[in-house]
Amino acid sequence: MNPLKCAFGVTSGKFLGFVVRRHGIEIKQAKIDAIVAMPKPRNLHELKSLQKKLAYLRCFIQNHAGKCQPFSLLMKKGTPYVWNAVCSAAFQDVQSYLMNPPVLATPI
Repeated sequence: MNPLKCAFGVTSGKFLGFVVRRHGIEIKQAKIDAIVAMPKPRNLHELKSLQKKLAYLRCFIQNHAGKCQPFSLLMKKGTPYVWNAVCSAAFQDVQSYLMNPPVLATPI
């Protein structure tokens, strides 16, 4: 073991971009702020970037596939990129959900 990489007697620590505490696993606030401050995607490249960020946090987003379905429909091959009201509502829903993210904990 490398003593410089070990931490003993701590109550929390960062691991794979998450904050691990005694009561559960949380999302780092910087990752939430990046998605909340993000403007709506203007093209397919920006939409793919959003999808990747949301996929990283999928275990924290209840019904992730259902909430992101409008984005998946836009990414189908041959579909023109048209950001509509359904996509805007889904984007705002995900952003507001991440304002109060859950803490993942082991079942009791």
